[in-house]
Amino acid sequence: MITPQNILRHELIGLNVEIVKSSNLFLVGIKGRVVDETRNTLVIERFDNGKEVRIPKDVAVFRFELNDKSVDVMGSLLIGRPEDRLKRKIKTIYPY
Repeated sequence: MITPQNILRHELIGLNVEIVKSSNLFLVGIKGRVVDETRNTLVIERFDNGKEVRIPKDVAVFRFELNDKSVDVMGSLLIGRPEDRLKRKIKTIYPY
């Protein structure tokens, strides 16, 4: 089961997401569902118009919705291929 403590070790495709911080202010507030993930980007299908947008992981903080909870994740922690992210050790400095 996916929880805020183990979100970095799970599949992100299918999760609802919102961009809460970004160095590009035009990205802040985008809400949708993750439909694809590459090494450096997330592809989000927007709720408001159904269009897909490709968001660089390293410039944003993402808020993922998990059942009844939400968790903010720095995009820099998501960089890398999804299958390699499972193998990588995550430092304990990241507060959940």
